[in-house]
Amino acid sequence: MNRIYLLAFIFLSFALQAQEFTIQVKVKQIVPQRKIYLEFLNARGQAIKIDSLSPDQNNSAVFRGKVLENGGFYLINFYDIANPQKVLVILEGNESILVEADGVNLPDKPGTYSVTGESINIKMMNQVMAISKGLEKKVIAWNAEIQKTPASQTRIQKEFETAQNAALSQIKALIPQMGANLVVLWTTNFLPAETEMATLEIIADKLRAARPNHVQIKPFLENLKRLKGISIGSEAPEISLPSPNGEKITLSSLRGKYVLIDFWASWCGPCRRENPNVIKTYARFKDKGFEIFGVSLDQDKSAWLKAIDTDQLTWKHVSDLQYWNSVAAQAYQVSAIPMTFMLDKEGKIMAKGLRGASLDQFLENLFKGK
Repeated sequence: MNRIYLLAFIFLSFALQAQEFTIQVKVKQIVPQRKIYLEFLNARGQAIKIDSLSPDQNNSAVFRGKVLENGGFYLINFYDIANPQKVLVILEGNESILVEADGVNLPDKPGTYSVTGESINIKMMNQVMAISKGLEKKVIAWNAEIQKTPASQTRIQKEFETAQNAALSQIKALIPQMGANLVVLWTTNFLPAETEMATLEIIADKLRAARPNHVQIKPFLENLKRLKGISIGSEAPEISLPSPNGEKITLSSLRGKYVLIDFWASWCGPCRRENPNVIKTYARFKDKGFEIFGVSLDQDKSAWLKAIDTDQLTWKHVSDLQYWNSVAAQAYQVSAIPMTFMLDKEGKIMAKGLRGASLDQFLENLFKGK
């Protein structure tokens, strides 16, 4: 009988240990009187502060605890200042992770960071990010070349599509290794639903079988069902939200024009880096019947207005300042930004996810001869 009790104690001790995590944070820049926060993203995408630490004399802080909700997505929020640097980590228990970061975002340069650890979530996440960043570097170089040599755009568009497809294939090849770990849920952000619905359904089946009641998996499964309704050729759901001056603007008021719905936010680094390209595209096509309807997922109105002014975004803007809980984001099943939807003159969806060179090429073909 004593042996049974001993085995039960060992099993319980292992189970408790398996739920524990350690995150060591090393930061390059210190903000006096400010702490580093550990936040948990709940089912609605809201960041809930669960711990805070001040960096020690070695610019280091160590978070320890037990995972919530059988694992999930966490953020390291540096100093909780305006436009803070935030680093995403995935925790499912029994992890030891090292986060090294600059700690601040500069106006013209987002802070850099690295996340290392032995868990499959961290390893797979780093591999996917490396593929994505490799493509992003190529896009930056291509955009610079187009600015110098506009005639190169047709060639670059073909090169971009080839590189984009190659990156997508590389990411998809990693998915079987992810199993039902939460990194596979995060990876769905890199799979455009308009072309990868079959892959998304495979992932959904895997997660549904393994973890159907997980707090962050359930919304994904429900959203995927609704996402099938936001398809090319369907009528775009109405959006009626306040503009910066408080006046409501409806999406349907733009009928008769080709409209790009642009989901973005002041805190979204890729969105802000893309804005100069969008400005040039808007200037080129706005007199031909093209309009942009910017939908911000901001929470802070002043940050939203400052970003519009700083980036000189002259098109129409709306926001309910509800972050990922925005009614517009939910209606369009937006789970990552930047995200775009191109509408025809009747308000039907023509394309999704157009950005950079692909957006320019689409509009060039659309307005050819007009």
